[in-house]
Formats: sequence, C-alpha cells, structure tokens
Amino acid sequence: NAQLKIVESVLDHIQNDYVDIPDMEKVRVGALRGLTAGLDPYSSYLTPEQAEEYTSGKAEKTGIGAEFASVSGYLYVLSVTKGGPADKAGIKNGDVIEYIGAKATRDIQLYDAIHQIEGDSGSTVALRVLRSGEKPQTIKVTRGDAKAPAPETKIEAGKTGVVKVFSLDQGQAEKVGEAVSALAKQGVQKIVLDLRAVAGGSLAEGVKVANLFIGNGALATEVGKDNKITKTYAADPSQVVFEGKAAIVANINTAGAAEAIVAAFADHKRGAIVGERTFGAGSDQKFFPLSAGGGLLLTVAKWASPSGVPFFGDDQNSIGIKPSIEVKRGDTQNPDDVDTLLKNADAALYTV
Repeated sequence: NAQLKIVESVLDHIQNDYVDIPDMEKVRVGALRGLTAGLDPYSSYLTPEQAEEYTSGKAEKTGIGAEFASVSGYLYVLSVTKGGPADKAGIKNGDVIEYIGAKATRDIQLYDAIHQIEGDSGSTVALRVLRSGEKPQTIKVTRGDAKAPAPETKIEAGKTGVVKVFSLDQGQAEKVGEAVSALAKQGVQKIVLDLRAVAGGSLAEGVKVANLFIGNGALATEVGKDNKITKTYAADPSQVVFEGKAAIVANINTAGAAEAIVAAFADHKRGAIVGERTFGAGSDQKFFPLSAGGGLLLTVAKWASPSGVPFFGDDQNSIGIKPSIEVKRGDTQNPDDVDTLLKNADAALYTV
C-alpha cells in the first residue's frame, strides 16, 4: 500500500536523521492523532489512559454548561445552557475559545479540548475568549452541573403561540409536548418553535419533538457508508398533539438533534423555517479498542433528514439546513466569520 510506504519512510527519516533522539512514543501518538484529524472533528485517537476512562465511564467529569464544536481548528461555543456556569460567567453563544488555561485549542482534538474544560465540580477553568468587536479576554468559569430550563411559552398577536426550546436532552421532548398541548388548549391557531442555539441532545429526542407536529412517514434517518440509510425513525400518528399551522425559528447555532426537527419540517413541508442556515452537526461514533491499549473513536453514521441528506459534511455550502425565509443573525458570532476574527486577533498581536 502506497500510503503505508510513505508512513514507513517518514518514520525511517525520524529515527535515522532527526537531530535529537526522538521520543518514539510521542511520535506514535502524534501520528495516530494526525490520522484521525484528517477525518472529522468527532473522530479521535484515545491514549490508553483516555481509552480506559472512556470504557469504564470514569471520564464523566463536570463541565461548564456549554456545547462545543470545532471551527477553523479552534474550540467554538455552539450553545450555552441558560443559567449554567458558563452563562453566569459571561461566555456567549458563538465565542471562540483560544486557550483553556495555558493550552491553545488550535488544532487539538475536540475530544481533548472538551475534556480539558471538564474537571471536578467547584474547580475553576480559565478560558481565553475571542469575540468579534471586543478585545480578547480571559473568563474564569466555575465548573458545575447545568440543567437546561423547561421550554418557555408565550402567546403573540392573539392566536400565535411561541415555544422557546433550550435543550433536547433526555426528557425535554416530553416537556415540549406539554408546552405545545397547553398552548393548543388556549386556542392558538399557529405555533412557532424557537430552536435558536439548541445544540446537543439525542436524535431520538429531536424525532419525538418533530412527531408532536408530524404524524406520517419518516421523521429522520441515519446514513452509513456509501450514503446508505442504516436507520429510519418513523412517525407515530398517536403522538401528534398539534395539527394547526406551525413554523420554526433557527440560527447558525441550531445543531444536531434540533436540526432533525428542522429537516423533518422542511421535508414534510410542515411549515416555514425562518432565520439562518443551521450549523451542520450530528453523528454517531463507535469505539474501536487497539492492541496497544489505546482506542479509536470513529464516526460510523451521520444523522440525516427523512430523505437521507446528512446535516453534517465537509462543504460549507451543503452542510446544515437552509431556511425558507432568511433573516440575518442578531449578535451571535457566525462560524463563517471565525477566520476573519482570528486574522484580526493575530494582527492585533503584532500591532505596537
């Protein structure tokens, strides 16, 4: 295999020609991390210690109440849990985390970056934040549990009910259902689901929310190798609680499970999608143990629309779900602007 010959040649040069005695264990870990870095942000090489933590469940440490992604090689804040530690400390949706403590997030695995943010409850973590229009700042966050609030509802213009969703963690779909039912009992004729900055949660939970409004056909799929649909989530007609007019508000920080709801509405023509293109995330990883004690977390499936179009991909133009009515963002920093932000930050470093 030509690729293996290249790797062997590089290793030969490192062992024979490098100026110092190379630490081959470091070289090996770097090489394995490099292999997964060429795939996607969610595929990772785990060291033997990380693999042990992952398989034993000991890796469950306390976070700061935020969902993260990787944008331009940096840690990007997709969504901050309302009332959680990150929110209280002043971290905002769309922030770029340049440093975690003294460690740069540039080009380290997303898995590693998130695990560096996590720690013992009550301990603090210092995050250097880049935000458009502001000087770089270091924000100290006290780690702690963050429970997303239940959906909030209001009635506008007499007959339009709005449901603001904050999370799609387990149990939240039931709460959304209760909120929608309560509005229906109050006689609303249209319901708007506000899914802005809803990231994280499970695909099954997103499907349950879509099912509150759509009672037939597929609501979501999972796509495996060669773009083959490996799993289909079918609607259950008995779970529908609202059949009136409906619409969704989404933005660039709408990701993962929330995108399944947007895609179901779009495919079924259930109602308008108002706002911005969604982020483009949602996938399943499988752990493969390696003989040397480490392991690989590899993306084995992508979450997709009922028709089998994944939300997540390489091409900035094809990822996410486009709105039917585009309304430009408010104050959330768009991932597309991160490169410009980073260039400006770099320029500021050299401005005397």
